[in-house]
Amino acid sequence: MTSAKAVKHSRLLSLLLAVITALTLLSGSIAIPLLCRPFYYVQINALNLPERTGLTQEEIRTAFDEMMDYCMGQTEEFSTGSLAWSESGKSHFTDVRGLFSLDLRLFLVCALLLIALLILGRVTHRKCARLLGRTPGVWAGAGLGCAFLIIGGLAALDFNRAFTLFHAVFFPGKDNWLFDPRTDQIINILPQEVFRNYALLILGILIAGCAALILWDVLRKRPGRA
Repeated sequence: MTSAKAVKHSRLLSLLLAVITALTLLSGSIAIPLLCRPFYYVQINALNLPERTGLTQEEIRTAFDEMMDYCMGQTEEFSTGSLAWSESGKSHFTDVRGLFSLDLRLFLVCALLLIALLILGRVTHRKCARLLGRTPGVWAGAGLGCAFLIIGGLAALDFNRAFTLFHAVFFPGKDNWLFDPRTDQIINILPQEVFRNYALLILGILIAGCAALILWDVLRKRPGRA
């Protein structure tokens, strides 16, 4: 009975958990496709890349794997298999490498912070105060889900413009992402459909995660209620 009385409901803990949960889900939704190379492999035949490029499946996979090894920080040497590349193209993938590293680190830090906050709440006998009757997970899921449904809807209206805007935001002042297929042949195995499919996968993972957070709150039994 004493420990029950000592339990405090913290609004600050709720706000922190909502923000950290949202960041963990967002960065994790991006990290999963980056780590799942088979998602690209299945697109090789689905998009008829061998016929469109004149390359074999093995050449395409090797070029993609070597490019991703560099972008994921697994190697310091940039290469694209048997495909030609330029210094300008390499500089863009160096920028991409920085973004990938940032996302993976953000995911790790946020996941650890999330665990630490949950442990801290238990140790200090603090519970999350419900915000308008809902848990932090609901607000993380609802906020993030609504934002990206809007973004995804706008992108679907004009993916070319969204693609250009994305690069303008994340690679400000640079145009090295505009590849010449003759000097940076990696772009031949990365048609816009590939980026569209990755965007759809990220959006799908994110929305599924948001829905899970909301459903968990809606379906679980609340303390003190029948």
